[in-house]
Amino acid sequence: MGFEVAAEAYGRFMGRFSEPLAGAFADFAGVGPGRRALDVGCGPGALTAELVRRLGDGHVTGIDPSEAFVAASRARFPGVDVRLGSAEDLPFGDDVFDCALAQLVVHFMADPVAGLREMARVTGPGGTVAACVWDHAGGNGPLSPFWWAVRDLDPGAPDESRLAGTREGELGDLLTAAGLRDVTCDVLTVTTRFAGFDEWWEPYTLGVGPAGDYVRGLEPDRREALRARCAAVFPGQGPFDGTAAAWTARGLA
Repeated sequence: MGFEVAAEAYGRFMGRFSEPLAGAFADFAGVGPGRRALDVGCGPGALTAELVRRLGDGHVTGIDPSEAFVAASRARFPGVDVRLGSAEDLPFGDDVFDCALAQLVVHFMADPVAGLREMARVTGPGGTVAACVWDHAGGNGPLSPFWWAVRDLDPGAPDESRLAGTREGELGDLLTAAGLRDVTCDVLTVTTRFAGFDEWWEPYTLGVGPAGDYVRGLEPDRREALRARCAAVFPGQGPFDGTAAAWTARGLA
């Protein structure tokens, strides 16, 4: 899957949504001063930046399976301990953190329950484990217009709507299955401004994630047909707002 890409590419593709989401997600998780936080699947640092702002770099640890993202986060946050590794096998002892957060990660875990169980293991008793995932299944995620256009042209194409946690209530069920207690679910919404269609479309050509993989695999004529179908989703050629919703859930270790 296309996550061994430059941090800049990911930022242009998803950062304009994930950065404002980070503040709302940290609020939902109750992240406040004095806590030790683990950012699971930290990527190039959208949530890490928010955690550092709230807690200071000495209280934040990040981990990601992408070497490119780990390198980018280490360069961006030299005071943060950023490790290369997976959620399902966290290289930390028991009860190390006060909270463990996974922003836009659970649906890409090889075993979501195992990953959340690991997050609970490294979180001290009474600490918070929280996750959020875009509402891909409900059609309210930031990539929904893209996948609508794909299905119009290629009805059998796989999208992200069947991944874990993309439906209402699924994240809560996954946290409960992982042993978290007092699980609470909610939905977070963010809005970002695009100067026009070209600014929206161009990041899909950078090879990021399942959508980028799909575009890169198309022949030039089919790629142009998809671009035209996507353009038809948006009225006119001027600026427009993109709104996206993410399911979120938290529980206590």
